[in-house]
Amino acid sequence: MTHELGGYNTANTENNLTEAAVQQTESREECCSTERKSHHSEKAKKSLIHRLNRIEGQIRGVKGLIEKDTYCDDVLNQISSIQSALNGVGKLLLEHHMKSCVIERIQEGDEEVIDELLTTVNKLMK
Repeated sequence: MTHELGGYNTANTENNLTEAAVQQTESREECCSTERKSHHSEKAKKSLIHRLNRIEGQIRGVKGLIEKDTYCDDVLNQISSIQSALNGVGKLLLEHHMKSCVIERIQEGDEEVIDELLTTVNKLMK
């Protein structure tokens, strides 16, 4: 399916992004000798998944608005709402990461985690 958005053809953008994410993940897996995983409780995991499911529904809703030629300002307001919701998920994950993973790695003597955290915070603040 081909879409035109702002003069740009977005036919394979989703596939290309997915493919790039898979390649990046595979690249990380190849270069890293130890696999790190998060330590989310089942309650926290369910909460995050619930929020993400809601956001996914909002995104589908925006797609529907665009397909129905809804007034741009209304669509932009919905996009702003989605961005706020994603920021909320990011804040929760960052808080959990700092209170568990970062502290644990510092206690293990791995101070490299500070640079990793700063890089992540800079990405979140863009």
